[in-house]
Amino acid sequence: MVLLALVSAVGLVLDDRVLVGAPIWFKPFKFAVSFVAYAMTLAWMLTLLPRGRRVGWWAGTVVAAASATEMVLITAQVIRGRQSHFNNETAFDAALFQAMGATVVVLWLGALVIAVLLLLARILDRAIAWAVRLGSLIALAGAAVGFLMVRPTPEQLAAGDDASVVGAHSVGVADGGPSMPLTGWATTGGDLRIAHFFGMHALQVIPLLLLALVALAPRFAPLRDERVRLRLTLVASGAYAAGFALVTWQALRGQALMTPDATTLATAGAIVLSTAAATWASLRTPSGTAPALAAKESVA
Repeated sequence: MVLLALVSAVGLVLDDRVLVGAPIWFKPFKFAVSFVAYAMTLAWMLTLLPRGRRVGWWAGTVVAAASATEMVLITAQVIRGRQSHFNNETAFDAALFQAMGATVVVLWLGALVIAVLLLLARILDRAIAWAVRLGSLIALAGAAVGFLMVRPTPEQLAAGDDASVVGAHSVGVADGGPSMPLTGWATTGGDLRIAHFFGMHALQVIPLLLLALVALAPRFAPLRDERVRLRLTLVASGAYAAGFALVTWQALRGQALMTPDATTLATAGAIVLSTAAATWASLRTPSGTAPALAAKESVA
């Protein structure tokens, strides 16, 4: 994936072709970079398993093989100058997209096996255990958003068998319209790629947040307590899951990320206030903890 990201970066510079409103090599570049982060995080999570590593190894291998297969198909379509996703223009294009869909299902099932292993594993540090468990579950939900994209739009349903494209990233507007820089997300309607991206990267964000709490523990006494770190991890995971649900709901209503309506803003405000209140409650030092910490420090 690192190699393919470099190849795609070169393609972005040297190949000026545009497909569906974006540079043709942009899709494989984004996918390759995302898969690098995804695979490295899964590999680290597998090292946390005290038992079941053999099953985890096979599940990880399935994820890697499915990812590689999907990237080969996407890159093949780029070389051909054809749309990879939702392409129903010819029988061959449709077959390639169906094959990509099959690899996504296999990849998702492999990740599900790893998530189940993490749920069953007895990891000594409870904060780490729940960070990887909840990060995995939210990432699975984020990946599942991709299945919503293959549904035909009303216009495609009206076209019937004559539709050359079946499915879309955008909701309420056509793919390839005005979009945000770098991400390519639609700015005039909903875009399911936002929820897809946001959900899948819970796999990295939640464990990284916990690592930040551990790094800050020497400076902030409450964070030295494992129970406080666990509470904050649960709060962060809940807030992340709520944010993921919000951007999914926003996209399904055909609403662009940067132009939320009053309902979206009110819901986001409720999430922020709830998270702030739960964070404050989590940081309160549990009874009996402060004297114990003071005693340890005096002995040291």
